[in-house]
Amino acid sequence: MTTPQDLVNARLYASEDAVIEDALRHLLRARPDLRISLAIYRYQHEDISLAQAATLAGVSWPQMSEIMVARGAPLRLGLESLDEARAEVETLRRALQ
Repeated sequence: MTTPQDLVNARLYASEDAVIEDALRHLLRARPDLRISLAIYRYQHEDISLAQAATLAGVSWPQMSEIMVARGAPLRLGLESLDEARAEVETLRRALQ
C-alpha cells in the first residue's frame, strides 16, 4: 500500500499534509453523498449558514433545504445579526457567479 510519505519521497507532493488535502478534495468530488453529509454536519455543529452548507455540498440553496428536511436536520430560519446577513448575501453572490 502506498503511504502519503511515499508520495512525498517521490517528490510528487511537498508534504504529507498536501497529499492528504489533495486526497480529501478528490474523495469529496467523487462522493457527493459525503459532501452533503459533511455540509449537514458543519451546518449543525460549526454554525455555517444554509447557503454556505449548500455551496459546500455542491447543490442549490433550495435543494439543500429539501435535503436537510428529508434527513431530519433542523433548519435555522432567519438571520440573527446584520453581519450574518452580509455573510449570507456574499455566499449567495459567490455561488451565483
